[in-house]
Amino acid sequence: MRACRRQPVAHRPVWFMRQAGRALPEYRAVREGTAMLDACRRPDLVVEITEQPVRRFGVDAAILFSDIVVPLVAVGVDLDIVPGVGPVVAQPIRSAAQLDTLRPLDPGDVPWLAEAVGELAERLPVPLIGFAGAPFTLASYLIEGGPSRTHARTKALMHAEPELWHQLLDRLATITLGFLEVQIAAGASAVQLFDSWAGTLSERDYRRFVMPHSARVLAGVAAVSDVPRLHFGVGTGELLGAMGEAGADVVGVDWRVPLDVAARRVGPGRAVQGNLDPTLLLAPYGAVQEAVADMLRRADAAEGHIANLGHGVLPETDPDQLARVVEQVHATPPRPAG
Repeated sequence: MRACRRQPVAHRPVWFMRQAGRALPEYRAVREGTAMLDACRRPDLVVEITEQPVRRFGVDAAILFSDIVVPLVAVGVDLDIVPGVGPVVAQPIRSAAQLDTLRPLDPGDVPWLAEAVGELAERLPVPLIGFAGAPFTLASYLIEGGPSRTHARTKALMHAEPELWHQLLDRLATITLGFLEVQIAAGASAVQLFDSWAGTLSERDYRRFVMPHSARVLAGVAAVSDVPRLHFGVGTGELLGAMGEAGADVVGVDWRVPLDVAARRVGPGRAVQGNLDPTLLLAPYGAVQEAVADMLRRADAAEGHIANLGHGVLPETDPDQLARVVEQVHATPPRPAG
């Protein structure tokens, strides 16, 4: 929390995106036979899976076990997470007539969410990070009907029907903010807005079509709480400044941009998070050790830094590699104050 606020820290903090997931044998055991969306709606499983990496690794934050499409399902979108594929939407949204399917999220839609977050806030020895998907990334799933490499339909609608586009993202911003507000009210210490696919856009298009809606979500969080706001996307090296301007206290950085360069792009008044390449964890630890040391050296150029991966933990990762990263980060003295 101190690193989020660019304050001096006793040691360098570290957590991992997707740290509670398929890389952990205890996760696979507890999830066996339970579909992803069902697991996300069971408070007992949410609590257990969120706690697992904290117990195993000694990380400095937990992130809520959930999925970015959960609030869409909660408001009635016919959507399923298909193993090996990802989110699949039964009726993709591509016309104004379909917008009425996206009503605002009510806390009563997600009673299990408040229950799980409240219990975690009481039990965890570290801060709990709540999260949600950003409007653009949610829109890409709704328009494409599922994962996409090119986001061709999404971009085509964005440029061909800008009025419909902004109406769609406005509704998604309302749903996203409502989902975050439930988590904050229940005790989340910070929130991260995942714009996973924003890196497919030019800065011009991001500022015109996406940034206003992400900014509304982040401003809405600030209006109800002073919890730190983290903002992350993949392939967003050219968007880092704009993503910070959208209202983030901490800007997540993927592995493609060195952290000292990223800190300059993000600009003053914000911390950075990241940015070890997740695939490096599949190599011998000697290579990982060198990369972690380089990341931490470069992070000294930032006003605040939270060590993390540049994207989520890969399922084939040896958990012992993550434990070694935590140990190395904690053993590296923080940058002197000032």
